Parts: sequence; structure tokens; C-alpha cells
Amino acid sequence: MRKPVTLLILATVMLTGCATISESRLNPLNWFGSSEPDPAALDVANAEVNPLIPRRRVSFFINNQPEAFAGRPIAEIAELLVERRPGGAIIRATGQANRVGPFDVRLIADEVASKDGTLVFDLKALQQAGARNTGPRARQVTVGRWITDQDLSGIRTITVRGANNARTVRR
Repeated sequence: MRKPVTLLILATVMLTGCATISESRLNPLNWFGSSEPDPAALDVANAEVNPLIPRRRVSFFINNQPEAFAGRPIAEIAELLVERRPGGAIIRATGQANRVGPFDVRLIADEVASKDGTLVFDLKALQQAGARNTGPRARQVTVGRWITDQDLSGIRTITVRGANNARTVRR
């Protein structure tokens, strides 16, 4: 009877001592401590710079200016669709090029021709010299562009222009 009572008292004393060790520096779980709020220092000069976007390096050999798109207008616009989606719309244009193999097709907004309530795009692509007397499938291109609801507010007409014609969609 003596041994179990002695072991019980000894275990109780040791377990109560653990409470003081849990808050001491001897416990490896406390070596880094708990987190504390730390106000971030704001740089007023660069307040509009997003820290998640890396800064471009200035280099003598690299031109950091964006290049203008060197594409030529597609010959004929065959189809123009505006597909409504949650949060905006997708403008999808299909065209026929003069030559086989157009690539890097883009819908480029024309701010000069766009007026109140009208969006005007040019359908352009990079094209190489190639055969002209091929089937229409080899010359067909399709491109899409996402437009948000904010950009579409107040817009009643969307026009896509090619070299020979244009297509218009109205609300």
C-alpha cells in the first residue's frame, strides 16, 4: 500500500510542475513565442505600387516599352457573336484571311472610332506570304475577347472591322 500511494503523490507533484515548464524557455514549443501584431510600414512614395508585381529592370539592351502589334486586318469578317456570361460577355469574331496560315489573331480596340455607346474593334492577325487559292477552312480564324460588365455599361453597339467589311451587333 505504501508504494502505490508514494507513486501517486510523486506523479501528482511532477504533473503540477509541468505547468511551470510549459511557460519556460526550456520547453522547445515556446522557443519562438506567439505571434504579435506588427503594423506594416507604409512607403508613401510607392503607395500605389503593388508589391506582388515585380519591378521591371532598366537595361541598356532591353527595350521596356511595349511594342505595337504588327498584324494586318483580316480580309472579311464572317461572324460576330456576343455571348453573355456572369460578370460580362465574350465577343467572338470569325473571319477569313486572304492567305493560308494567319496566326496570333487579336481583337484590338479602336479608341478613336469608339464613341458614346459604341465599341469598335479591329480583327488583326500576323500573316505570312502563302497560297491564296485554298479552301476557306485553311484561312479561317476565330478570336474571343472578354469584356466585363463595367466595360459594357452604356454600350449599345459593338462593331468588328476587317479589311473589306465590318459586322455590328446591337442590344
